[in-house]
Amino acid sequence: MKVCVLLSGGMDSVTVLYEAVHTHEVVACLSFDYGSKHNAREIPFAKLHAERHGIVHHTLSLDFMDHLFKSDLLRSGGDIPEGHYAEESMKQTVVPFRNGIMLAVATGFAESVEAEGVVIAAHSGDHAIYPDCREPFMQAMGDAMQYGTYLNMELLRPFIDKDKAAIAKRGLELGIDFTETWSCYKGGEIHCGVCGTCVERREAFQLAGVDDPTRYL
Repeated sequence: MKVCVLLSGGMDSVTVLYEAVHTHEVVACLSFDYGSKHNAREIPFAKLHAERHGIVHHTLSLDFMDHLFKSDLLRSGGDIPEGHYAEESMKQTVVPFRNGIMLAVATGFAESVEAEGVVIAAHSGDHAIYPDCREPFMQAMGDAMQYGTYLNMELLRPFIDKDKAAIAKRGLELGIDFTETWSCYKGGEIHCGVCGTCVERREAFQLAGVDDPTRYL
């Protein structure tokens, strides 16, 4: 199947790209610059991995989200909270309907290049705080994508029932160098080690029983 991959440059999306390359014909990778504090750290890795596979990479601007939406993940928002990813405070980093917006754009692009599917790396660990990562949302969005396109676009979510530890294991099996991925929401020079995504990243490698190659502040 011809597919487009949503590729942020984080460890989940990079792993799903490598997975998709093994199972589908990836015709393009899409990154979105929506004004997050860490976009500038993530997107270069997305471009790196797409180009490594000889795949067209596009960075699409959604800067209106930074200007109009409320979220501490955005440059216009407050400080990134620290603590575990599943804590209530991490809801401050939710960008309203982010996946819905990105998937809508990706679907239009995918049909324009005659792809039949869009791949996203949503996983079970996202479910606690992100309503647009949960399977009921993905099912509904997948239905909308199918009914709203002539090509009956499919929404592929191979990690929806997996946790981040399983993704870390799979990524290593696929030969991914996870130092060439980015997680930290603060977007500094190195991973802070204490924000929710850094804590989740560290925990994933520990639970997977593998060495964490990430350098933390």
